Amino acid sequence: MSGFVEKPEPLQVPGLVHLHTGKVRELYQNEAGDLVMVASDRTSAFDWVLPTEIPDKGRILTQLSLWWFDQLRDLVPHHVLSTEPPAGVPADWAGRTLVCKSLRMVPVECVARGYLTGSGLAEYKESRTVCGLALPEGLVDGSELPAPIFTPATKAAVGEHDENVSYEEVARQVGADTAAQLRQATLAVYGRARDIARDRGIILADTKFEFGFEGENLVIADEVLTPDSSRFWPADQWQPGRAQPSYDKQFVRDWLTSAESGWDRASEQPPPPLPQHIVDATRAKYIEAYERLTGISWA
Repeated sequence: MSGFVEKPEPLQVPGLVHLHTGKVRELYQNEAGDLVMVASDRTSAFDWVLPTEIPDKGRILTQLSLWWFDQLRDLVPHHVLSTEPPAGVPADWAGRTLVCKSLRMVPVECVARGYLTGSGLAEYKESRTVCGLALPEGLVDGSELPAPIFTPATKAAVGEHDENVSYEEVARQVGADTAAQLRQATLAVYGRARDIARDRGIILADTKFEFGFEGENLVIADEVLTPDSSRFWPADQWQPGRAQPSYDKQFVRDWLTSAESGWDRASEQPPPPLPQHIVDATRAKYIEAYERLTGISWA
């Protein structure tokens, strides 16, 4: 059992219809039929949405996504129509709200990997493959792959785990033409972002995207290249053969699996609240990632 430790009640706003509560975002629809995405400060780990928020997290994710959308606009169009919060919403929505096109979403998590870690490493240890793609012998945790690979996953509901699937399975589910477009766009965006991050001293180990269609045009949606959807590693500390330092919520995962937390991941009990020092360290890493990538001071 997993999901929300404490599921929030969505705010009811005149002129907006609440559609969905996600791990981080609340999704509404306005009277024009556009989607209104509001990024909260919630954080998740091990398929749980935790009871403790990370201050400023929703704004960091939103502002970093907007910066990346601008860097990628010649490769693939994005879904953002406006960053202006709708009338009558709380002041706290400023900086964390996107008004977006309503797309025909593709039910696939489009994952690009340039380095071996996480679930890809676990599969590699068993079969020398990732999502059915054969990889060379001798790779270890943190190894750079010979070339970036497209390793899609099913998109799971809150509290459930995304499952890696083969490219062939994606083609079966969404059609060969759509699968080919997803792979091409995913690897093109990853390649551009990897090079930009590398110039700023950051390794983009892997990342995931969501796409939808506006008519016949493929559009990138949701968030892009944030510490929630990507693994960012400091390039000057990269050392294959061990877990890498990172600019994401690894502090959260590490604490939850430590003796200090007292939580048994294998149990059905929800994880405990995060201590302040973990909240502060996680917030600092998100801000550092934003500032290093964009060159813009968060303060």
